[in-house]
Amino acid sequence: MENCSAASTFLTDSLELELGTEWCKPPYFSCAVDNRGGGKHFSGESYLCSGALKRLILNLDPLPTNFEEDTLEIFGIQWVTETALVNSSRELFHLFRQQLYNLETLLQSSCDFGKVSTLHCKADNIRQQCVLFLHYVKVFIFRYLKVQNAESHVPVHPYEALEAQLPSVLIDELHGLLLYIGHLSELPSVNIGAFVNQNQIKLFPPSWHLLHLHLDIHWLVLEILYMLGEKLKQVVYGHQFMNLASDNLTNISLFEEHCETLLCDLISLSLNRYDKVRSSESLMSDQCPCLCIKELWVLLIHLLDHRSKWFVSESFWNWLNKLLKTLLEKSSDRRRSSMPVIQSRDPLGFSWWIITHVASFYKFDRHGVPDEMRKVESNWNFVEELLKKSISVQNSSFSISWLPFKGLANTMKSPLSMLEMVKTCCCDKQDQELYKSSSSYTIFLCILAKVVKKAMKSNGPHPWKQVKGRIYSKFHQKRMEELTEVGLQNFFSLFLLLAAVAEVEDVASHVLDLLNFLKPAFVTSQRALIWKGHMAFLLMYAQKNLDIGVLAEKFSCAFREKAKEFLVSKNEEMVQRQTIWTLLSIYIDGVQEVFETSYCLYPSHEKLLNDGFSMLLRACRESELRTVLSFLQAVLARIRSMHQQLCQELQRDNVDLFVVQSSLSAKERHLAAVASALWRHFFSFLKSQRMSQVVPFSQLADAAADFTLLAMDMPSTAPSDFQPQPVISIIQLFGWDDIICPQVVARYLSHVLQNSTLCEALSHSGYVSFQALTIRSWIRCVLQMYIKNLSGPDDLLIDKNLEQAVEKEYMKQLVELTRLLFNLSEVKSIFSKAQVEYLSISEDPKKALVRFFEAVGITYGNLQTLSDKSAMVTKSLEYLGEVLKYIKPYLGKKVFSAGLQLTYGMMGILVKSWAQIFATSKAQKLLFRIIDCLLLPHAVLQQEKELPAPMLSAIQKSLPLYLQGMCIVCCQSQNPNAYLNQLLGNVIEQYIGRFLPASPYVSDLGQHPVLLALRNTATIPPISSLKKCIVQVIRKSYLEYKGSSPPPRLASILAFILQLFKETNTDIYEVELLLPGILKCLVLVSEPQVKRLATENLQYMVKACQVGSEEEPSSQLTSVFRQFIQDYGMRYYYQVYSILETVATLDQQVVIHLISTLTQSLKDSEQKWGLGRNIAQREAYSKLLSHLGQMGQDEMQRLENDNT
Repeated sequence: MENCSAASTFLTDSLELELGTEWCKPPYFSCAVDNRGGGKHFSGESYLCSGALKRLILNLDPLPTNFEEDTLEIFGIQWVTETALVNSSRELFHLFRQQLYNLETLLQSSCDFGKVSTLHCKADNIRQQCVLFLHYVKVFIFRYLKVQNAESHVPVHPYEALEAQLPSVLIDELHGLLLYIGHLSELPSVNIGAFVNQNQIKLFPPSWHLLHLHLDIHWLVLEILYMLGEKLKQVVYGHQFMNLASDNLTNISLFEEHCETLLCDLISLSLNRYDKVRSSESLMSDQCPCLCIKELWVLLIHLLDHRSKWFVSESFWNWLNKLLKTLLEKSSDRRRSSMPVIQSRDPLGFSWWIITHVASFYKFDRHGVPDEMRKVESNWNFVEELLKKSISVQNSSFSISWLPFKGLANTMKSPLSMLEMVKTCCCDKQDQELYKSSSSYTIFLCILAKVVKKAMKSNGPHPWKQVKGRIYSKFHQKRMEELTEVGLQNFFSLFLLLAAVAEVEDVASHVLDLLNFLKPAFVTSQRALIWKGHMAFLLMYAQKNLDIGVLAEKFSCAFREKAKEFLVSKNEEMVQRQTIWTLLSIYIDGVQEVFETSYCLYPSHEKLLNDGFSMLLRACRESELRTVLSFLQAVLARIRSMHQQLCQELQRDNVDLFVVQSSLSAKERHLAAVASALWRHFFSFLKSQRMSQVVPFSQLADAAADFTLLAMDMPSTAPSDFQPQPVISIIQLFGWDDIICPQVVARYLSHVLQNSTLCEALSHSGYVSFQALTIRSWIRCVLQMYIKNLSGPDDLLIDKNLEQAVEKEYMKQLVELTRLLFNLSEVKSIFSKAQVEYLSISEDPKKALVRFFEAVGITYGNLQTLSDKSAMVTKSLEYLGEVLKYIKPYLGKKVFSAGLQLTYGMMGILVKSWAQIFATSKAQKLLFRIIDCLLLPHAVLQQEKELPAPMLSAIQKSLPLYLQGMCIVCCQSQNPNAYLNQLLGNVIEQYIGRFLPASPYVSDLGQHPVLLALRNTATIPPISSLKKCIVQVIRKSYLEYKGSSPPPRLASILAFILQLFKETNTDIYEVELLLPGILKCLVLVSEPQVKRLATENLQYMVKACQVGSEEEPSSQLTSVFRQFIQDYGMRYYYQVYSILETVATLDQQVVIHLISTLTQSLKDSEQKWGLGRNIAQREAYSKLLSHLGQMGQDEMQRLENDNT
């Protein structure tokens, strides 16, 4: 039903007939509303929400889908629908009164929880029958009642005769029914609350049903009387009754008497609530004890106002005012005997209270839906009478007992709020809720504004002069000296209102004169309020586009004095500082409003920006600085906006912009003067605070960016030391200077890059490499993301994991800067030439920087001409700047793992990606410095000193990048550089040993950074030279014996060599270098682990040498073994033969080629010792020869036969 009624609001009346029967269920009053679903203000069954009121006013069928059968049941009896009311009207009304009596009888039953369900059902059934009957009367009148022709003399049917009497009968019966039920105010008090059973169904006592049935009767009687008049279009007289004036009762007189009685009852109910509520609570208390009472008020408003528009009758306000006037009369002579006697302890306050509440009911439309735009019918004449009575009663002091007065001080928190209050008072269309939130003094101001404006509109300035004279005369020196704080607020409110509606300059001048009468002690205690009032007048001047010079001069001087006091005050004097700051903040907020409100600037605006701000900025702490700098940004934005508007106006007038810049208009000069004041008093402070942490980073960057944009718009206003390129000078200070905190730089450059006009102008200025320097700053911001203060000792963030270590705000700013920077044409060109995708990685600054380094390297590699390559090298070095300075804080004594990981990782990417660039003579110096600084610092060269674990971890992860890059540089260097090769060897030498595992297991060597550098050989062509260098370093530094003592950590280095051979293709050159040392280990070291690893290495080398050699063994390999036999064959013949047995199992040919050398070594040995044949050595040698097949047998035979 509720959905249907809501939908009907938007349907035409003809379409409403097509709605279902549920929609047309007979409406009735009900306050059992559940607002959880639709938020309705009235019940879905109400006269408003069901559309019953609208159908009444539009003269439509009250219930189009009801009473359509031939018969109907009323009061348990079947009746003929079309004739029942004519034939049995008196019987039906008698049954109606009987049902009323039955319901009244139920009130005598005790209503406890056990009986409430039964009583509720009985009472509800009686009420439904009664309501149904009255609705039937309405439908009968609309459908079946025929208008009789009184002048016709034709004999009529008996039914027609009865039908002709029906209107008069109805008048009598309805009047009798009203007499029977009496006044609403006479009903016993009803508890509106309900019982709720276990099924969450509300159950009401009989008294609740009786009250609501009375409401139904009162309203439905009005509906029936209204419909009778609409149907018959003539006056209907009653037969049995006469009115109070001894006139015959008519439908019109009964309607009016009943309206008066009903309104009187509603007033009486409201008065009962008013008398029981405290004055302080009257404002928020509802006048209606029940939602249905409220609905009845709304119904009466609509019905009576509708009748007054189409008939000669009184409007709703006239009805109500007439009754309230009776209430206000001291004597009761004029009260009529049929009216209930209404008395109040405060009739005047009650009258104010009820008309304000009732006025709020006008917002409900015919469907009970609130419509804030709905017009409230004027009731001003009665309000004026109430005003006169209120003033006379209160001895010329306007006040309403239930309206607040004490809260006035709290409403004036700022000059702007004072002005807003005045604007509200002066508004032609007053807020309907004004009385709920305003004091009686505010309402007085509203009335005063209305009266003055109305008088001036009708009679010119003369009424204003009269009002001014009367008000000005009330304020003199004695009165001003007697003012309290609230009185001073009222003073400002009054004169601000007068200034708003009349002559603002005259009023403001008079106020300044009157303020001079205040006592000095009072001025001191209320200076904040005086400043607010003063600023409120300044704002009013600005809003009216008047020159503020008169007010600004005095006020700005007072501000300067307070700023000076604030500067010299000590931090310990907290109370004094807070008092002064309160005044200063009033001035700052007010001046900001003045600039934002002013349509154009006058020379006097510059006075508001005096050197008081210079003193204030030096005295402020962080929280106070935020306020002042927010003010600065607002004023800068306003000046730039006004300048742009001015330029647009001049362009529309077809004025050449060059002329505009050279000879400024008056408005432009005023703007320039204000801008110069900002440069003078604010920018010098910002410049001095670039490296301090006093000013919050975000506001420092924002303010600097605003000044940059101001310099772009109005370059001539910038200081002389910034000329002739003020924009470039400021960007150099805040965006490109390496000593500025990265947090400031990132935010500042984001602002700059967001301005496409500025970027376009700077990119094509040719004065400086704007894009390259901006890229350099971005690189620094990314590299220094873990540094919070470049100048302080505690310059690193707390060590957390990499994602959490950077402040969220700075990371957001860095992401934004990255996104904007990747829109620069220079950056786009690099990525385009390199054919590298970058759009998806701009959200991660670190990944973006990696991709940028790679793109630059690829772009350089694709260049063909020498000139292009030379220019690219220069540009690339410009991108980097003093990159080692950027990362220096991470390399200090305070170790920070996240910063070290970032530093070593990024520099490793740089060395590898830019290897071809570093191969040039221009860039090699930077490469040398990077290697010396990061990989070969003094601490690394001290082998006995352990490096910090975070540093070692960072190097381990990034070392492959450095080695690969350096290797490429060595291969592609324009001039062979012995120092670079030496550096590469030193790095390898240092870190092979530092990253060897504690235990010599090959499985532990898989992640050794030097070995990792050799992987991915397909992408790094010069990798063989890197391996060659590694082998040379191992031969020189890790397999070198000191006398007979083996080198340290021999097993680990053998394991490393073995892993090296496993992961790479072994070259014969590498075998020549490493095999002698490995053979020496097998001969001289008896440690099992060393022997095992050396043997495995030997096997890998022999097998490697077999690859590529056909049947003949490698001459280099044979040469190595031959030298080995010569060195150790005499003294360590047993070990030599054992080693060669191992070799023979792998490659017989190698050993076969060595037979002659071995035999000669045997003979030399025997000859040397001079003891004849060495049987033991010969047996060992024979054992070796037995593994060599026929060649071995032959050699054994020759040795047998040799008698030498």
